[in-house]
Amino acid sequence: MKRRCGTLLILDPDEAGLRLFRSFDWNDGLFDVTWSENNEHVLITCSGDGSLQLWDTAKAAGPLQVYKEHAQEVYSVDWSQTRGEQLVVSGSWDQTVKLWDPTVGKSLCTFRGHESIIYSTIWSPHIPGCFASASGDQTLRIWDVKAAGVRIVIPAHQAEILSCDWCKYNENLLVTGAVDCSLRGWDLRNVRQPVFELLGHTYAIRRVKFSPFHASVLASCSYDFTVRFWNFSKPDSLLETVEHHTEFTCGLDFSLQSPTQVADCSWDETIKIYDPACLTIPA
Repeated sequence: MKRRCGTLLILDPDEAGLRLFRSFDWNDGLFDVTWSENNEHVLITCSGDGSLQLWDTAKAAGPLQVYKEHAQEVYSVDWSQTRGEQLVVSGSWDQTVKLWDPTVGKSLCTFRGHESIIYSTIWSPHIPGCFASASGDQTLRIWDVKAAGVRIVIPAHQAEILSCDWCKYNENLLVTGAVDCSLRGWDLRNVRQPVFELLGHTYAIRRVKFSPFHASVLASCSYDFTVRFWNFSKPDSLLETVEHHTEFTCGLDFSLQSPTQVADCSWDETIKIYDPACLTIPA
């Protein structure tokens, strides 16, 4: 039986398209990647063998360090964005979240409480030491590193939750995307019901991201092959549907430099960088 292998591609967009700057191989599938907030050459990936890998794109060899503590696949990894701390959080199929300082060879803390696979872990861009996690147990959970435990448990969907993200403009607002094809917004000051629900996808939502430039705009990608852009403050929330993949669309993010640029990727083995029409027109 041939073992699955993972490849980390570092791509540099230019006028001609995407240029391959560097590639790194790993002996198992790589599921997620996160850049360091204080070193543009350093990033961390996570993989199916339960490990995290620290890479330096300025060096051809790698990884610089491997962190192997999770008992099953690591599906999510995120580097803290608030100043004054350099922490990484990882979520695994072993139902645990682990906290790492990349300069330390072992985890600082393990968070337990989820009752199924953890699909998404993401730091608050506003509150130091605070992160969210989304799981197959149908809950969104908010954690506090200082308290070493869960702050809030939100039964957000009646289905597995595959993705979550924090609003860049409101420290109390998060969004979840689930197997039930819905996106739901949550205000942490009152979590009894969602503050918005966005419907339109026809298969599970794989990833959801808030725009860093528009306070009420977000994007989602799905196993229905589409990427959809939304403005949750409008009655007709769906701004645009992009259908340029021939397989499951599984990765998505907004550019931090350009207000109109988006990147996504798919099981069809293509990466697309583009400017959707809805972001080039004033919202």
